[in-house]
Amino acid sequence: MKRNSLFLLSIVYCLLSLQFCTTDPLRMCDRVFLKQPIPKLTRIAFGSCADQDLDQSILNEVVKKQPQLFVYLGDNIYGDSYNIHELEARYGKLSCKKEFQNLITHTNVIATWDDHDYGHNDSGDDYAPKEESKQVFLKFFGEENNDARQSHKGVYTSYTYGDSSNLVQIILLDLRTFRTPLIGSFENGYSPNYDSAASMMGAEQWNWLRNELLKPAKLRIIASSSRFDTEADGGESWGNFPEEQARMFQLIRTTQANGVLFLTGDIHFGELCKRKENNLYPIYDCTASPLARHANEPWFNQYQIATSPVGYNFGTLDIDWEQTDPQLSFHIFNLDGNETMNHSFHLSEIHF
Repeated sequence: MKRNSLFLLSIVYCLLSLQFCTTDPLRMCDRVFLKQPIPKLTRIAFGSCADQDLDQSILNEVVKKQPQLFVYLGDNIYGDSYNIHELEARYGKLSCKKEFQNLITHTNVIATWDDHDYGHNDSGDDYAPKEESKQVFLKFFGEENNDARQSHKGVYTSYTYGDSSNLVQIILLDLRTFRTPLIGSFENGYSPNYDSAASMMGAEQWNWLRNELLKPAKLRIIASSSRFDTEADGGESWGNFPEEQARMFQLIRTTQANGVLFLTGDIHFGELCKRKENNLYPIYDCTASPLARHANEPWFNQYQIATSPVGYNFGTLDIDWEQTDPQLSFHIFNLDGNETMNHSFHLSEIHF
C-alpha cells in the first residue's frame, strides 16, 4: 500500500513538475551534415514547421530539386516543453528520420528557430530555460563550436557565399530570445503593441544587424521565423510590433543596404508578399510552411501577390547570375514536388 502511494505521488509530481519528467526516451542518431563549399550560390531551398512525429517525405522532394543550401526557418521540431530532456528527445526523433538523414547528406543545412523548437507555443523572452534550449539547438545542428553564436545570447548569425561578383549574405534572425510578450491570446488573436519599448530582437541583435547590413553583398537574404511584410492579422508576425517593423524598414534605408529580401515561415501556408515603403525599394517576403504539420488556407493581406494551395510545401529561390541583371525566382512546391507558385524579378528591382 505504501509503495502504491509513493508511486501515485511520483506520478502526480511528474505531472505538476515538467522540470524533471520526460515521456519520450532519448535516442539521438548520428548526424553528419554536408559541409560542401559553395563558390556560387544559385539555388536555396527553405521551409518551416516540421513535426517530428509525422512523415517528412517532403524532404526527399527537397533533395530532388538539388539545392546547394537548405534553410530551416523554425519550428524544426515541435518540442513545446519547459523540460530540456523533452526537447532533446524530440530532436532525437527528427535525427533518426530517413528523410532528414537524406537531406543533411545531400545539401548544406543552416537553421534558426521559432517558438515550438525554442520552447513553447508563442513564447518569447519569458521562456526561462532559453540558454539550455540554445545549447540543445546548436548541438543538434552541429553548431556547438560556432564561436559567433556562442559569443552572445540567442541564436542569430550570418553566412556568406560566393565572391565579390555574386556575394550572397544570409542573415538568420532570432525572434524568440528577446521578444516582448504578445498582447492577446492564441485563442482570440494577438493585437499590435505600439509601445516603443516593445521588442522583437533586442538592442544587441539590432546593433549586430546594422553592422551586417553595412557589409558588402550583392544579395541579402534575411531569414525570419515570423512573416515580415504583413500587417497585424491576429497571428504571429512583425505586424504585432509595428514600431519594430518600421525600424527594420528604416535600417535598410539608413544603411543603404541593397538586395534585401525575406524568407519566412510559421503560419502553415505558402505565400509571396511585396511591400513598397517610402524611399525604399520593394521588399519581397516569401513564406514556406508547413513541411509536416496541419496546413491552413492562406490569410489575405494587402501586400500578398501570390499564394500556394493548402498543403505541405517548401520553397526555393533560384539566382541566375549569368544574366547582366541577375534574375531571382521564387518557387513553392507541394508534397509531390510539383510547383504551385512562382514569381521572378531582377536584382535591380531591389536596389536603391
